[in-house]
Amino acid sequence: MADPSSYRPTPGDIPDSPGVYRFRDEHRRVIYVGKAKSLRQRLANYFQDLANLHPRTRTMVTTAASVEWTVVSTEVEALQLEYSWIKEYDPRFNVKYRDDKSYPYLAVTMNEEFPRVQVMRGHKKKGVRYFGPYAHAWAIRDTVDLLLRVFPVRTCSAGVFKNASRTGRPCLLGYIGKCSAPCVDRISAEEHRELAEEFSDFMAGRTGTYLRRLEKQMMAAADEMEYERAARLRDDIEALKKAMEKNAVVLADATDADLIAVAEDELEAAVQIFHVRGGRVRGQRGWVTDKVEEVTTGALVEHALQQLYGEERGDAVPKEVLVPALPEPVEPVQEWLTGRRGSNVSLRIPQRGDKKALMETVQRNAQQALALHKTKRASDLTTRSRALEEIAGALELDSAPLRIECYDISHLQGDDVVASMVVFEDGLQRKSEYRRFQIKGFAGQDDVRSMHEVITRRFRRYLAEKERTGEWVDESSEDGGTGDGDVREGLKDDDGRPRKFAYPPQLVVVDGGQPQVAAAQRALDELGIDDIAVCGLAKRLEEVWVPGEDDPVVLPRTSEGLYLLQRVRDEAHRFAITYQRTKRAKRFRAGPLDDVPGLGETRKQALIKHFGSVKKLRAATVTQIQEVPGIGRKTAETIAVALAQAAPAAPAVNTATGEIIEDEEPETTAGDSGEPVTAGAPDERRGQET
Repeated sequence: MADPSSYRPTPGDIPDSPGVYRFRDEHRRVIYVGKAKSLRQRLANYFQDLANLHPRTRTMVTTAASVEWTVVSTEVEALQLEYSWIKEYDPRFNVKYRDDKSYPYLAVTMNEEFPRVQVMRGHKKKGVRYFGPYAHAWAIRDTVDLLLRVFPVRTCSAGVFKNASRTGRPCLLGYIGKCSAPCVDRISAEEHRELAEEFSDFMAGRTGTYLRRLEKQMMAAADEMEYERAARLRDDIEALKKAMEKNAVVLADATDADLIAVAEDELEAAVQIFHVRGGRVRGQRGWVTDKVEEVTTGALVEHALQQLYGEERGDAVPKEVLVPALPEPVEPVQEWLTGRRGSNVSLRIPQRGDKKALMETVQRNAQQALALHKTKRASDLTTRSRALEEIAGALELDSAPLRIECYDISHLQGDDVVASMVVFEDGLQRKSEYRRFQIKGFAGQDDVRSMHEVITRRFRRYLAEKERTGEWVDESSEDGGTGDGDVREGLKDDDGRPRKFAYPPQLVVVDGGQPQVAAAQRALDELGIDDIAVCGLAKRLEEVWVPGEDDPVVLPRTSEGLYLLQRVRDEAHRFAITYQRTKRAKRFRAGPLDDVPGLGETRKQALIKHFGSVKKLRAATVTQIQEVPGIGRKTAETIAVALAQAAPAAPAVNTATGEIIEDEEPETTAGDSGEPVTAGAPDERRGQET
């Protein structure tokens, strides 16, 4: 690991002008390429106290052994040079999008004497017109099969074409009218090229001209009583319309645009692109990348634009590019796109209307692509095994942690403090063994103390079960909701009692940094447990903390071990948040009838239905309460006393005028068990969930 100060250039030697810089490692390999409006200011950011750098940046500068730069005239030149060098050197610390598949294009080889329509993949060739990309090659073939009725362009290979020319007999498509057969001189090279141009124009979205022309020809043929020809033209029109229907109209103004959406988390990002031509979605593609460098959404968009249009010219760059976030600064990128197209290109964020609605669709596709990528990655046995081995190596464990438990604390400004426990076995979720806790040892907000309480309670139960059975019992665990107040979600034993926390993990993960890790380790030490490892994952920088260490363990951003720890931590956070919200909702719905002992949900509903509101019930006598079916004298007296002691509900407020509403309380529904929440109550309790 190199010390950045050993190769830091003198600030006066770095020019204060636009340029591109390269970091190289000790073997002279380029590991990072970047651009800057001011090289001096940008490079100074890398050579500061390592503690102030983002972990990904810190790893890069300590891996590098030298830095060099190239001065250019403008930021646009810097953008182009950066793209060229990233493509040439493939630096390990740069964001590199990788296609999740090799997308097929519909290609028209205008660079040949007799242009050919075919499916093409891979790098684009000069002189070939491309349409797409398409999700599947069969979608291209279906479209071409329909269009060949109207535009019978050659589709055969060079070998078939030469053989037909030699024998003087066309292929089958020539006999059935789906090829104009230039191989046997049925049509001249110039006429065939014109036919290919018309095919390309139709695919580019200029469909109205050809449809109107065919309709006029059909009507003229009908007027001249050439009904067979009119019928063929009618079938041609239907074929064109059917081909057009395969691409739904999404923008009514026949817009040519590319829409780019990004879905990301701390480790990875997925990009989806919809290509809209003539108001129709003509193609779709997607990429996934590891976020190996510190990068914003705007920077991800900039990298996507470089990859999309770095090799494109002319109409391949659309007039409009819609993105979720603009690169910073946006002017050089927009100027670069304009230069590649040869005319003005609008780069912007859609704000309203059909374009914003379509962007939301693209965004959903990006989110689904990221989720699918993560699912495939998590389900791979080899990947899971490597992740567990990396965790064991990083934490210096004796063996891979086959069972991992993760704990998280959640509350709303100190109220309804709860905790979650999630279990992963062999790198996969074990949802039947998830558990939830209510924090009852103290009141208020103290995540460290809460973590200590949860770990203590969980492993106290484990020790008690171990002592009771005298052996390991492979059963799901549960605190049971009694005594400690934990809430069960799993199954029960045959006798109906909750199962215990009988199976120990090899690794305990807590959501947090040094304080939470120390609290968890202290709880285990107090119980005399010394064979369970503890670590914490801090969300802000994705640092792994271990007990007794002043510095975190920094796993590589591409590490499968870090990816697994992140999934475990995020699942614990989700489970805790869900439980906390459930408790909060129940508290909002709570009323004075909830405190009446022995009064169940059915009789509470009967009371509300009979009287219409809690206010009317509070004003009723014991005798009147007894009139409700199922309510006896003793219960009626208990209800009357409870309602008399309970404070009346706060008056409802008209949030628009501020007026206090003095009317009677509104009727609650059959499912309510107490007084309705006033208009302002939810806002008063709104806050940050942790």
